[in-house]
Formats: sequence, structure tokens, C-alpha cells
Amino acid sequence: MDITGSVALVTGSNRGIGRRFVTELLERGAAKVYATARRPELVDVPGVEVLPLDITDQASVDAVAERAGDVTLLVNNAGITSQSALLTDDLDDLRHELDTHVWGTLAMTRAFAPVIERNGGGGIVNVLSALSWFAYPGSGSYAIAKAAAWNMTNALRLELAPKGISMQGLHLGAADTDMMAGYEGPKVDPADVARASLDGVERDALEVVVDEWSAAAKAALAADPAAFYRQFTA
Repeated sequence: MDITGSVALVTGSNRGIGRRFVTELLERGAAKVYATARRPELVDVPGVEVLPLDITDQASVDAVAERAGDVTLLVNNAGITSQSALLTDDLDDLRHELDTHVWGTLAMTRAFAPVIERNGGGGIVNVLSALSWFAYPGSGSYAIAKAAAWNMTNALRLELAPKGISMQGLHLGAADTDMMAGYEGPKVDPADVARASLDGVERDALEVVVDEWSAAAKAALAADPAAFYRQFTA
């Protein structure tokens, strides 16, 4: 897929990785970029069409799909994290993360698949995580949601292929965003995430693994988990 001349829609565009997707799409010559957010007044990138969107609200999703009927590339970036403990914290926090990362992402994909197909085909990017493949203390609810979104991405890829729509799963570790402000380890630049993903879109990559952390987490799946999880339980 050629980004130049495409019409893209990015969820969660007001900050972080979503904002970087928007700016990178414009720099690559996208004909139009819809920048969506629950608080659209916070989108500050010039040259885009701003739309309000809550991906957990079906009416909001439907309204955006009707408004943005020329989309050929969808970037499902919107996300949250509650850092909830599975055994003790409020289950509503876990449900909200699943509603966002799984059901919200699926709602967007279901709404825009026929749009993209009508427009001659295109692509969808699901922003996932290294936490699709492991968990550490305090990450339980987010890791569950991203793991579910990972295999949902795999399943959707099979259903979208006959429609001429590619599906990319994008994995990264910690990024230098507001969501990861309290994390003190190494962080990847959100601009590098957007560039790597869109490079993958242009070569029809099914999966893009941005950093070494994510690559190591994926590789660890083939080994005995005892060694990997010892670092968290020692």
C-alpha cells in the first residue's frame, strides 16, 4: 500500500503515538488524515480533519464511519491502562481495558472494513504491545487486553484478506509518552514507532516489532517460561 494519496484515520490522535502517526502520515503525502479523540479539542496538528470519537461507544463509532467514508487506512491506536491487580482491584477496571483494546478495536474494524473495501482496499494497523506476550507485576489487566487483541488481529487478518485489506499487528515496549511517564527504563521514541509501522504498511508486513524488548519477549515464548518469569518473582 502506498501512503502517498491515501486517506487515513487515526484513533487516539491527541497525544503520544497517535499524534506521531498523524504527523508522519502528513509528511508521507497522505491526501487526508482524520485525527480522532475522545477530547477532539486537544488535537493540535494543523492540516487534519478532527473528529470526536469514543471507540467504546458504538454510536460514536458509527457516526465517524459515516463521516469518514473515504478512508483507506485505519490506525487503531486508542488505548488506556489502569495498572490493576487482577486479584484485588475493581473488575470494572479490567472490563474497561477489554472494552477499549478488544471490543473498541473490533468495533472500529467492523465499521471501517466495508468502507475500505468500497474504496478499493487498503490497510488496518492495530497498535499492540510487547505485553501481548508476557506480563509483569502490575500489568495484568493491560497484558490480558493486549494478548486478546493480538490474537484478534490474527483472526481478523484472515477475514480481511479476501476484501483486499491488509492487517498489521504493531508491537513495542515502553514508549516515551504520557501513559509511560512513571516508567524509568528505556523508552522508544513515538516517532520511530509511527515510522516503523508505516514502513510496514508500505511493504504489507503482517507484523512489525519495533524494539529489541519486544523481540526478546516474543522469542521467550518458545522457551521454558520459568527462566523468563524468574526476573519478576525472585
